[in-house]
Amino acid sequence: MENKQKNRTHDYKNKHVSRGTKKQNTTPVKVEIGDHLLITIKRLGINGEGIGYYKRKITFIPGALPGEVVEVEVTNFTNKFIEAKVLKFKQTSKQRVTPVDNQEVGGVELAHLSYEGQLKFKQDVIRQALEKYRPAGYAHYKLLPTIGMDDPTGYRNKAQFPVREVNGKLAVGMYKRQSHKLIDLPVMTTQHPATLKVVRTVRDILADMKLSIYDERRNRGSIKTLIARVSESTGDVQLTIVTNGRSLPEADELIARIHAALPEVVSIHQNINRGDSSLIWGDDTRQIWGEDYITEEINGKTFKLSPRAFLQLNPRQTQRLYQETIKALDLTKADKLIDAYSGVGTIGISLADHAGEVRGMDTIPESIDDATENVIDNNVSNATYYVGAAEELIPQWASEGWIADALVVDPPRTGLDSALRQTILATKPEKFVYVSCNASTLARDLVDLAKVYRVDYIQSIDMFPQTARWEGIVKFTKK
Repeated sequence: MENKQKNRTHDYKNKHVSRGTKKQNTTPVKVEIGDHLLITIKRLGINGEGIGYYKRKITFIPGALPGEVVEVEVTNFTNKFIEAKVLKFKQTSKQRVTPVDNQEVGGVELAHLSYEGQLKFKQDVIRQALEKYRPAGYAHYKLLPTIGMDDPTGYRNKAQFPVREVNGKLAVGMYKRQSHKLIDLPVMTTQHPATLKVVRTVRDILADMKLSIYDERRNRGSIKTLIARVSESTGDVQLTIVTNGRSLPEADELIARIHAALPEVVSIHQNINRGDSSLIWGDDTRQIWGEDYITEEINGKTFKLSPRAFLQLNPRQTQRLYQETIKALDLTKADKLIDAYSGVGTIGISLADHAGEVRGMDTIPESIDDATENVIDNNVSNATYYVGAAEELIPQWASEGWIADALVVDPPRTGLDSALRQTILATKPEKFVYVSCNASTLARDLVDLAKVYRVDYIQSIDMFPQTARWEGIVKFTKK
């Protein structure tokens, strides 16, 4: 996992420095690990790190802000770039604020930047990606100001925290960046308070019961990870305990103590994930106490959530995201809509009142099971969900005479499957909105999509305050 992450980071930087934003020095720049340099920060990169130049060689410095002058220590270098860490600030930005959270872990990489600055950064991330990939007409795309939150804290509705023994004590938290050292996190301001309360309380129960905790060095022990998801609308919490095998030691007593200490936990599941896989989830999940689901309400619709069902991590901003999607699609009752990458149907069901018919799809059967139940629970009569890939189902439906007038896609960070891009170009739905969580893969996809569609605007929405992550929608009009 570590090496893969480092390789991805280096791939990003190799591509980033080839973009030509500043002419690179053709003569070798000699630095060594441990060297001290004085750097002026010019801008932020797409991962939120400060970017400056040492003798025209691009230098990446986490935690530094544009306009700052920093003394840094070289931590890594290649022929194309330098990586460094801040030793001392010689000049600080007016946009700098004091972070509350532990800066050693991920998920708070922009906590040192004012919230106003974060919102502007997330607009600039899109601009950087467009300049790199250069889809047709990109220089004239309308980038709307980022929609922020009144209170950009406590928004994450799910905590996925490993549990390990660290220095003789039970720790629950996140791994230090670019390492496998677990940092115990009593405070994490981005987390919904209920999720943090649940994982911390369960940690205390596990420690008091002296239950078997997974040791990854020896690949022994039972309990690996605690996952708590809260419903913003009901306050109910769903707890999943990830174990190294089917055995959950002293399960009855553990459940009884959790129930007594945490009445807000209404659903407990066990997920089995054997071995030292870097993946959090295994394939086998079973209910061991309480409800099968928790429910969340978004824009007047309710959605059942099983443990592995996808839902945006920020319910408050999700409502705004879907409202913006409704506005951009401008559907009529005559429109047939496809909801691609549908998950549990949150977008399609939210749009169903505005369309004539909705068909959605996802490759995860459990998500489609949940989507089908959500259709029933919301008394929606014009939406149907299918297991399968959009690039296969859309042509199949077209061959049967069912051709969509409108399309909404909400792909993972990897962006649209190349086959789906070609399917969209072939079928050319009149109304099209792309919900994106990755500006780079969006800009890449736009290279193809802009051959058929004009980009009316890109609306960024701050789904993940304190992080460099971006979310937003693209409204298209067919040329």
